[in-house]
Amino acid sequence: MHAITRAALLLGTMWLTSPTLARDDGRYANSPLKPWFESLHSGYGQCCSDADGYVVADPDWESDHGHYRVLIDNEWVVVPNEAVITEPNKVGRTMVWKHYIDGHPRVRCFMPGSMT
Repeated sequence: MHAITRAALLLGTMWLTSPTLARDDGRYANSPLKPWFESLHSGYGQCCSDADGYVVADPDWESDHGHYRVLIDNEWVVVPNEAVITEPNKVGRTMVWKHYIDGHPRVRCFMPGSMT
């Protein structure tokens, strides 16, 4: 096996087995939407729960012909098509599930709401 392939497999395994930084402190345990939030997936996999997502105010996201960008930590981030949740939004709020690479925010999941 080539060294690059081994390194890629090792990094992928580490990413999949490393703990996720979550904010779930139990406050949403009895929410009727909890199972729905936990079932949300994007092309990158499970999005986690409502406690892990962040609500995005309307001025902090944009849509242009089905492509999105969102303001995270004062940085405009292009939302990859694979990160967009395609099922209907049951809460109406725009939400983003983020992570960081090299200190810059990236989008794991994005659920557009209704711009008003």
